[in-house]
Amino acid sequence: MASDPPLTGLRVVDLSRLVAGNIVTHKLADFGADVIKVEKPGRGDDLRHWRVEGVETFWKAYCRNKRSIALDVRNNEGKEVLHKLINSADVLVENFRPGTLEKMGFAPGNLHKTNPGLIVVRISGWGQDGAYRDRPGFGSLVEAMSGFAAMNGFSDRPPVLPPIALADMIAGESGATAVLLALRARDRNGKGQVVDVSLFEPIFAALGPQVANWRLTGRVQKRLGSMVEVAAPRNIYGTRDGGYIALSASTQATAERVFKVIGRPELINDPRFRTNSDRVANIDACDQIVADFMATLDRDEALTLMTDAGVTAGIVASAANLDGHPYIESRALIIEHPDDDMDVFPMHGISPRLSETPGKIKHVGPRLGEHSGEVLSELGFSDKEIASLNDTAVVETNPKDKPR
Repeated sequence: MASDPPLTGLRVVDLSRLVAGNIVTHKLADFGADVIKVEKPGRGDDLRHWRVEGVETFWKAYCRNKRSIALDVRNNEGKEVLHKLINSADVLVENFRPGTLEKMGFAPGNLHKTNPGLIVVRISGWGQDGAYRDRPGFGSLVEAMSGFAAMNGFSDRPPVLPPIALADMIAGESGATAVLLALRARDRNGKGQVVDVSLFEPIFAALGPQVANWRLTGRVQKRLGSMVEVAAPRNIYGTRDGGYIALSASTQATAERVFKVIGRPELINDPRFRTNSDRVANIDACDQIVADFMATLDRDEALTLMTDAGVTAGIVASAANLDGHPYIESRALIIEHPDDDMDVFPMHGISPRLSETPGKIKHVGPRLGEHSGEVLSELGFSDKEIASLNDTAVVETNPKDKPR
């Protein structure tokens, strides 16, 4: 029988907004951490306002398993509550501009005086020091300045930013890993520390040896659409019925299978295509041969032909294809959970999968202030004190039966 999730008993205070910080705490909450979102009364985390048909879909998905306290930390009473909350925590996550936490009176050095084991995760666009420390930094800027956009898209068109908060997502995953590293260190020495996560560095690292390649060749990687400079054939190919197939032949064996299945086995020994380096040197010719073949088949026919031959290929799917797809269902990759707005809210399952201590989904992202009274009570505030804080708008409570 599976044990409790591995982070059960860990308390995380989340002062962040939007994506990166919420991804950090989303990962921790999925695996049992008690994540307490501290939100601005009346408005809440800005992620709540990324709505589809009036529904807080991003909030529900990425703030599941968390508790919400609506607390005004701009006044002294609110700061006193926050101090108590932080002193009860193992981890603090924030994504203010560098220096803001200090101006609020919550410098990490001061926090460690009363809570020496605290892990303070500081997320910013460019890091807590360096030449761009004081610049605002959203993921879009980072995706452009890291080199990603210059590589993304087609050579005859402008650079393309990703259609999702990619830099924030990668930074969030990096931040969650950093928390686990810091907790492991604390297990050995009992000390907390500060984790500096910039949006720039994780996506810059994910792009690989681009600077090394530049120094070796004097060239920057071109925008190749769905092709890559290091392997061929690899692309998205249109089919006769208007569908699309993604195909990747990153190994020699797969490339040879492709040539056989398209009825061109002689290409295996063609000097232009004999090795991966040969194919990359003649990438346009190689790609056109595969594209011409794919255009003679319908999508499903092409997919069956390729997969039966052991070629790495798949359809270009959308949410419409994935909802109810046999693979998605066989791995339980979409979990439906009771929800006030949609009856059931479909969201991604828990990843990664642990055999003995798996994560759990307890609820979708909470209402603003849904757990204010509950959290304050745990900190030792009486019902009378909680009512007073609510009356003075230091805290906003939002009972479960109150509409959003």
